[in-house]
Formats: sequence, C-alpha cells, structure tokens
Amino acid sequence: MVRLFLKEHVGFLVFQPLLIAFIMMLYWLDGFRNFDTAVYTVTISLLLTLTFLVARFVKRYRFYQKILVTPEGMDSVLQREGKCPEHIQTEVYMQGLYKVYQHEAQNLYATQNRHLQFMNQWVHQMKTPLSVIQLLLQEEGELDKTSVREEVERLKSGLDTVLMNARLDTFEEDMQVEPVPLRQLVSELVTENKRLFISKNVFPDIDIDEQLTVLTDRKWMKFVLGQFLTNALKYTFEPNKKVYLRAQCQNGNVLLTIRDEGIGIPASDLPRVTKAFFTGENGRKTGESTGMGLYLAKEVCNKLGHQLELKSAPGEGTTVSMLFINQESVTGGEHDGAIENR
Repeated sequence: MVRLFLKEHVGFLVFQPLLIAFIMMLYWLDGFRNFDTAVYTVTISLLLTLTFLVARFVKRYRFYQKILVTPEGMDSVLQREGKCPEHIQTEVYMQGLYKVYQHEAQNLYATQNRHLQFMNQWVHQMKTPLSVIQLLLQEEGELDKTSVREEVERLKSGLDTVLMNARLDTFEEDMQVEPVPLRQLVSELVTENKRLFISKNVFPDIDIDEQLTVLTDRKWMKFVLGQFLTNALKYTFEPNKKVYLRAQCQNGNVLLTIRDEGIGIPASDLPRVTKAFFTGENGRKTGESTGMGLYLAKEVCNKLGHQLELKSAPGEGTTVSMLFINQESVTGGEHDGAIENR
C-alpha cells in the first residue's frame, strides 16, 4: 500500500526538493548567507511536505485497501469508499461501466437462451416429418409422393426458419435494400405455396397494382410475407375460403394487408403472438407451432423500418397490415429515382 502511494506521488517527491533547492539558490544569489535560516527553511518545508503526504495517505487508505485485494464479488467492488473527488468520480464511472456490462451480458444471455430453446423445439418438431417419411418408405407398394412432398416442405420450412433466426443477429451485414415489385413478390409466394392452397382448399385473391414497388430487402421480406401466408393457410380449417392480399398507396406510404377467413386469434393471445416462443391457443391446437414465426417477422419489420399491425377476432379471421413508410410507386425505369427519393 505504501509502495503504491509512493509510486503515485513520485513526481511530487522529486519536485519538492528541487523547489527547495531553487529557493535556497535565490537566497544565496541575493546575498543572504545565514546558514541557520537556511536549515530552518529546509526543515519547515520537509515537515510540511511530510504532513501533506501523511494526510493524503490517511485519506486514501480505504481506497488503497479496496483495490489491493482480490474482490469477492461485484458488490464489494462497487462500494463507494473514495474520499477525494478523483476517486469518487472513478467509482461513479465504474458503476456506470458495470451497468453497461450487465446490460450487454443480459442481452447475450437472452440471445443464447433464445437460440437454445428454439433449437430444442425445432429439433423435436423436425422428428415428426422424418418419422412420417420413414413410415412411408417402409410401406409396401407404390410410394405416396404427395405425402413425402408435404413432409419435405415442412422440413424445408423449418430449415428456413432456423436459418433466418441465426442470421437475425447479423441482420445489418445481410441486408440489401432495393426496389421490389410488390405484386411479383406476392405472386411468387402464392406459387410456392400452391400445394398448401390446394390441400387446404383455400383460394388466393390478389389485388395489387403491377406498377407498385416498395423499397425493402427482398429476401427478408419474402420470409416475412411467407410467415403471414402460411399462418393464414395453417389456421383456415374450413374449405372454400379465401386469403385476400391487398396493397394501396397512402400519402406516399404503401399499405399491404393479408386477410384470411380462418379461426382467428383470441383477444387474450393477440398482444403476445409476436413474443418469442408464444404459441397460444391456436398453436396448441395444431401442435406444430414453434412460436417463432411472428416473432421473427416482427423483428425483421422493426429492423427494416416497416410498421406491422395484427387485427383478429375468433371466427372472423386475421388481418395482418404492413406499412412501408416513405415509399414511391414507380415503374421499371424509375427505380433509380425512387432510391434517390428514399
């Protein structure tokens, strides 16, 4: 402790003798030759310096005592024992730094826990289509390709979801905003899910202008709209229903809505359907929900700056609205202008 104190004040200990020597030299050059006075001056200077150093050591004693031992925990480190303004401010800074560290550690833990929980659920659910395929292969006679194709689609959908979940943490590195023809994107999704439409006996009703273009990330938006579309089909149990896909311009913004005629979402579940791992009453009915689809869709929309809203009532279906803010309705050659306006 004393050694640390001396290291901290080594500059002062060197400066003080030099200052006394300089004063004595000035006395000598001025013709003052009294040896007793010089000794008295040096003695008083040394006593004052020693008193000053002892007082500072006593004032810093508890601070040195704390920093020279191995801390047992953060509580002991964050105790305020400094007396001088410098040490008090240092302790305030350390407390602020610990809060930042604690916040980052909690976010990291939450992210890791989310990944682990999602992977456990995903692996468990992927066993079902694999088991079905295995049973189909063991059956004698001609292989039911339709059933195999359905299970493969379930596997593919699950893989897409887990890949998007993994990429979400590095979203900015994997994002490319560009003009995307909205009707073309929606039509591609409908085509990709045509087997699901047929198996559910549900019909798509698209009313989107061919010229309507939005600025977004095509890959991420395709995933988000795919989640909405598959959910609309998954929770429509009655045949001969429709899924309505509409888009319109509103004061420079583009509003896209996807409305189904399914079973709807209970009012108690609606505020929580975008939370991670929340399956709700409908998810328990099907037994296939991971509770991550709408959560990932919400996170992607937030990162892209698109506003998402869900409205639903039991027995009346669900309407998902996505607002693309500050968009332009452009055609092919005007895409560059849209980017500049953006």
